[in-house]
Amino acid sequence: MKYKIFTILALFFILSTKSFALVSVDITRGNLDPLPTAISDFYLDSKLADNIKNLKLESKIPELIQNNLSRSGLFFALEKKSFIQRPEPAHNKPRFEDWAFIKTQVLVTGKISLEKEGRLRVEFKLWDVVSATELSALAFYTTPDNWRRVSHMISDKIYERLTGEKGYFDSRIIYVSETGPKVDKKKRLAVMDQDGYGVKYLTLGNELVLTPRFSPTSQQVTYMSYFKNLPRVYLLNIETGIQDLVGDFPGMTFAPRFSPDGKKIIMSFAQEGNSDIYTMDIKTRVVEKLTDHPSIDTSPSYSPDGSYITFNSDRSGFQQIYTMKSDGTNVKRISFGEGLYGTPVWSPRGDLIAFTKLYRNKFYIGVMRSDGSGERLLTENYYQEAPSWAPNGRVLVFYRETASDSSGRGGGAKLWSIDLTGYNERLIQTPTDASDPSWSGLLSGK
Repeated sequence: MKYKIFTILALFFILSTKSFALVSVDITRGNLDPLPTAISDFYLDSKLADNIKNLKLESKIPELIQNNLSRSGLFFALEKKSFIQRPEPAHNKPRFEDWAFIKTQVLVTGKISLEKEGRLRVEFKLWDVVSATELSALAFYTTPDNWRRVSHMISDKIYERLTGEKGYFDSRIIYVSETGPKVDKKKRLAVMDQDGYGVKYLTLGNELVLTPRFSPTSQQVTYMSYFKNLPRVYLLNIETGIQDLVGDFPGMTFAPRFSPDGKKIIMSFAQEGNSDIYTMDIKTRVVEKLTDHPSIDTSPSYSPDGSYITFNSDRSGFQQIYTMKSDGTNVKRISFGEGLYGTPVWSPRGDLIAFTKLYRNKFYIGVMRSDGSGERLLTENYYQEAPSWAPNGRVLVFYRETASDSSGRGGGAKLWSIDLTGYNERLIQTPTDASDPSWSGLLSGK
């Protein structure tokens, strides 16, 4: 799967360098009044060849931008049939009174043209209808078949300009694709865009695969696979397909993860019935033991600066969440609520830790601050786990299973997303059942 994009941002006008947000979100209460937004069709340069015009990018690009912003829960897209002004004059100089009449507060316009080298130039402008001003204008250069990637990048720029925070649309999700009967499921690694499009299968399904996790560069994943009933840890380059065996670790219980600098893998594996946390230097293959306790220590995850690690342990008698320094010292318990806590994952912002909680026979996805305070449960269900953060730390992806009936039918797993308000829960469509998701960083790296 190629995610290359040619020359990216050419900034032409930003009338104000001062950043401000039109959308303000209280993550403890939710945003119940999404910002009315009009996304006009882009207009096509008359010099475009017929084969480019036939792609209908003038409507496909704004439609994808609209879908991204609407799924965030922060924006309400107005129907195009209510628009008064046509795309070309709107892009050159909007009649703000026409857009105010349909009660929009933000307007997005665009233009698509062709460069001499055969590249597309996709330009967009973002307008504040209330103050009748232009907020930003950017151009992207790419090939026609890369239009979806450009649409995601434009969505991120709009999101960032209006909220004051980075977007998350130009990113991918890797997961375990599941097909076949429940007693003999075929599991393959699959990767897709964050909105569920462009699914590509990375393994054949000949061996059981579990818990893939992205590297900081989002080009590699580490995952577990069973070869002749023995667990192995692999590295896989998504772009080249090159696979590297990290090592055999008998008794491993939870997924390996990368350190923030990508130089180490952190994991847990059991010896003589006891599970502890280890790191391995990817280059030298040197293994270091971080915990040494008669309890079960599992599911480690680094803080974004790499200085701390969160993990779950039953050393208190029940499974709870702990933190420690990256060298294994200064272990502290941070969860004290009722129920069992697991799969802690540090937010890329560093402010929160997401987790799975089992309480009174129900599973919850929740978040707490890194010191354990401010616990909030975002969603509950029959069975759900494995939260993973969007690159901006404002949305989580996880998987949820439904209960089987008395004949063993049903029980499929699907991917879901939810934002930190707990009000915007959405199913992510996948062609098969899906579990164990991991969200990449921004592909643009910005």
